[in-house]
Amino acid sequence: MLVVNRFRIAPSEQDTFRVSLEDARAALAERPGFVSGAVGRNVDDPDLWVLVTTWDGPGAYRRALSSYDVKLRAVPVLSRALDEPGGYESVEPGAALNEARSRSLG
Repeated sequence: MLVVNRFRIAPSEQDTFRVSLEDARAALAERPGFVSGAVGRNVDDPDLWVLVTTWDGPGAYRRALSSYDVKLRAVPVLSRALDEPGGYESVEPGAALNEARSRSLG
């Protein structure tokens, strides 16, 4: 599973945001099921930042978010993400895809 969190950050906040985002990635990396993660900044629009993480599956990611340490270190940063869907299934050649339907609650 891929998780993409995008952020629009004012130039005056970018130095402190970068440190917080890197710490959020580190907190997530400590959780079971974490595969990889990267922080990036858009080359054409430097106010646009991204955190991309890869997980064993949706359950691993959701359990990571409920961790006390992640709630302290990552959730405050993740709450600043743009309001858009961020969870993606990995698509491998010829592999069956999940059913196309919303996974949101309610």
